[in-house]
Amino acid sequence: MYQDVIDQATSKMEKTKEVFRQELASLRAGRANPKLLDRITVDYYGTQTPLNQMANIMAPEPRVLTISVWDQKAIPMVEKAIQKSDLGMNPANDGKVIRLVVPELTEERRKDLTKMVWKSAEDAKVAVRSIRRDAMEQFKKMKKNNELTEDDQRKAEEEMQKATDGAIKDVDQMAQEKEKEILSV
Repeated sequence: MYQDVIDQATSKMEKTKEVFRQELASLRAGRANPKLLDRITVDYYGTQTPLNQMANIMAPEPRVLTISVWDQKAIPMVEKAIQKSDLGMNPANDGKVIRLVVPELTEERRKDLTKMVWKSAEDAKVAVRSIRRDAMEQFKKMKKNNELTEDDQRKAEEEMQKATDGAIKDVDQMAQEKEKEILSV
């Protein structure tokens, strides 16, 4: 009975971790990664279109991204969208392909990025704890409505805490790996 609540909460925690994982993938770590451009949308004839839905994005070299836009007429729009973004990169285009050179990160920028990683990690952990709190409240309601015994409530809360601890540990581990990637020169 209480297992449904735990399963739902665990599923929500997994989604939270996945969102955090995607957020980390879009952070620039000095290496060219096509996921850097996932957040960029292009004003494509009046419609905000994600860049990865209108072009092939590849990393042929460690510090170069190439963007092959399917509609050649959209190249100027894509360039404008990249320049407006917070990436801080200037696109170069040869008429067919847009090239983005990922600059080396300065020490200061690396520190800023690690701060961003840990802030995002903290946000993810707050979300996980919020999911736990909601589940704990459901257990209390179930106990109040005599759907759970005291022992079952305690058991459910312990299981929920274990799931929460595991999710928080995973978030910390992902953040540490990203920090290591950012700080490696």
